[in-house]
Amino acid sequence: MATRGSRYAIYNGLKHLSAYHLREISVSRSCQKTCDCIVMPDMERLHLEDALEDSPQTRHLLMVFEKDAMQLKKFTINMHSCCQRIMSAQNELCAATQALAQQLRAYEIQACNENECHKFPLESEDSILTSTLKQFSSYLDDISSIHQVLAQQFSETMMYPLNKFLQADLEEVTTMHEMFQMASQEHEQTLTRYMKLPRKKEERSRVEANEDLFSMRKKFHQTALHYYSALNALQYKRKCQLLEPVLGYLHAQRAFFPMGQDAVCKKEVEDFLSNIGASVQGVHAELGQETKRTVDLIDTIEKQSAHLYHAEPPIDMPFIPPNTGLAQKAGYLMHRSRQALIASKWERLYFFTQGGNLMCQSKDEVAGKLMLDLNEEGVLAEPAEVEDRRFTFQVTSPQSKKTIILQAENSRERDEWIATINNIVRDGGYVKGKSSLKKKDESTNQLGSELASPRQQSPGLETGSLVPSTTITPVEGLNLDAPIQFDLVSPVEGGLSLTPLIGPPKRINPFDQSGSELLSTPYDNAAFAQNFTVRFLGSMEVKQDRGEQLVHATIRQIMAARAIHNVFKMTESIMNVTSEGIRLLDPSTNSARVEFALQDVSFWATHPENNRLLGFITRNRSATPPGPNPVPGSLSFACHVFETNNSAEDICQAIKQATNIAFQALMDRKKGRTPQKPKPQPIINDKDTLWKPSETGRRGSGEIYLLVQTVDICAEHHRLRTFLLPQLSCPTVIKAEVGQGESAAISPDMCPDEESEA
Repeated sequence: MATRGSRYAIYNGLKHLSAYHLREISVSRSCQKTCDCIVMPDMERLHLEDALEDSPQTRHLLMVFEKDAMQLKKFTINMHSCCQRIMSAQNELCAATQALAQQLRAYEIQACNENECHKFPLESEDSILTSTLKQFSSYLDDISSIHQVLAQQFSETMMYPLNKFLQADLEEVTTMHEMFQMASQEHEQTLTRYMKLPRKKEERSRVEANEDLFSMRKKFHQTALHYYSALNALQYKRKCQLLEPVLGYLHAQRAFFPMGQDAVCKKEVEDFLSNIGASVQGVHAELGQETKRTVDLIDTIEKQSAHLYHAEPPIDMPFIPPNTGLAQKAGYLMHRSRQALIASKWERLYFFTQGGNLMCQSKDEVAGKLMLDLNEEGVLAEPAEVEDRRFTFQVTSPQSKKTIILQAENSRERDEWIATINNIVRDGGYVKGKSSLKKKDESTNQLGSELASPRQQSPGLETGSLVPSTTITPVEGLNLDAPIQFDLVSPVEGGLSLTPLIGPPKRINPFDQSGSELLSTPYDNAAFAQNFTVRFLGSMEVKQDRGEQLVHATIRQIMAARAIHNVFKMTESIMNVTSEGIRLLDPSTNSARVEFALQDVSFWATHPENNRLLGFITRNRSATPPGPNPVPGSLSFACHVFETNNSAEDICQAIKQATNIAFQALMDRKKGRTPQKPKPQPIINDKDTLWKPSETGRRGSGEIYLLVQTVDICAEHHRLRTFLLPQLSCPTVIKAEVGQGESAAISPDMCPDEESEA
């Protein structure tokens, strides 16, 4: 029992506490005006403009905010329990204060169980609030050693803000969450009934259904706007309501315990509390301004969205014509899918166009899926009458034999979708350019083949030269805007019978060669030939004819494009490597899909991380126009990527051997000997010398040029460079040092008495 003297002492102590506390509050407020505020970072928020659309992305963002609010409520309840312990048991003050300090430190990692810990989804790692709460927890550890606090001061400065935050703010968010779920379900049910209205339904029923949908959609929109704004405001309130109780607690401790001055009345503590108090006031001011802006924005959005509440605009509303010039579109459509053999199911999905593809996504899915590739030939969108439903249309693809049945909310949406899809089909996709084959010259042995698609002359090329004057980096050499061709056209798909009556069949397509024009090449009588099974992954234009890094970058670009566009189909071919060139044969018909003359293959390399991937670069020049002063056509380069069953190094070795054999055959002809089929071994070392002109010249009549490669037995890749030699007058000997990866061309008009080193 406390004596009368002790009660009198406590009473005097309380009077002293009240006066001291009021003095401390006035000093604290004066410090708040002079100290700098801790600047809070920008808040994450929900976009009110997206509330009516209710897209899957908005739904997933809303789920993140809801999860954050739920964890914030749990955190605040736990914090409230800690403060209540201080209120109810002064004897447990030390333990309760320590628990509060621990709870403040737990804000960084809120929900923890035996296996994992969950952080606030919207809180950054270097959050000011997190660091501030950590600093508070360190002060609370010091205060826990002090014996008692005044319960009345705790009730006014610590418990009241928490109770207000829990009852007025967090409970409001919980209630609005339930209202939002109910409004969303009612809107979905009303929309489903509206979409099921048959075409021949009475006008009265259609009007009633339309009005019901208007009411439910407006209710859903209003509920969503208020719910989103409440969640946005919660991000501001958390930064003041969680700090105010601790701020009041520290003020009470400093006022009630003059003896604890060494622990809590330091200069750094005063500055810290002043900054936090000013920061909280600043957050309150920002919250007031944000609330005003939110109210104005809600009014504006509601006025601007009035015409969107009606699925079919009423007669008294202004007519809005469909926009037929759109290049992309997104929105909800009803999609019909088949179930079993006869039954069909209509499902509301979110459709959008992306990269020339028609994609769809449900509300529960994180990412969209491909419905139809709009780049396929013959894709068409048109109105259709399906199951007595209104505003239906279909998208058909003759190539994939696929038909997608869709339904819009009104005729304007249907017409816009049809126009948008047809615009993408008309403007998008890979359009092949006019074929341009190199014509065979009677005085030369040159055979060429060119790559499809329009090309622009590569930078660094001079007129009349086949060799780029400068070497550029792989990043510059890779043309990121160039179209990628993923497939080869087989003879059956081409619809033409190109098998000759005598000899093996040949077909040239689709590498910028007409399917009806056949190359007459001596492939069948080549001195060297080797076959490999390959799968074509893709080809694209590049800006340079050489470079290992360029080939690697092209392989990565094509593989990434196949993954993005979900292209899994690969055309399998037989790669026929000979001393005359490279052919891709159809395994089923043995017809040639494409041919590359050896002088057009300028570089090849394997992928450094996957030795089953191979890429080689080809060069092709457009046809030279006739006339008295013909100007050589533009030069372009293309990189083709293949996948093999085994190691791609075998193909590289075969190309190397074919090049060496072609060079040896040329040397034999120069010396007057009959070309013999040499052994498949390297014939030129990287230190040998080859015929090479002092400078690149224009082509003369009667010239022949052949790619000759220097060989490094240990090299993993090879480069080829073509040089055109003009006619030489005898006797002339041209010598040049050719390093690894270089090549030279030999003129056929050299004198037989010349001595050459090779």
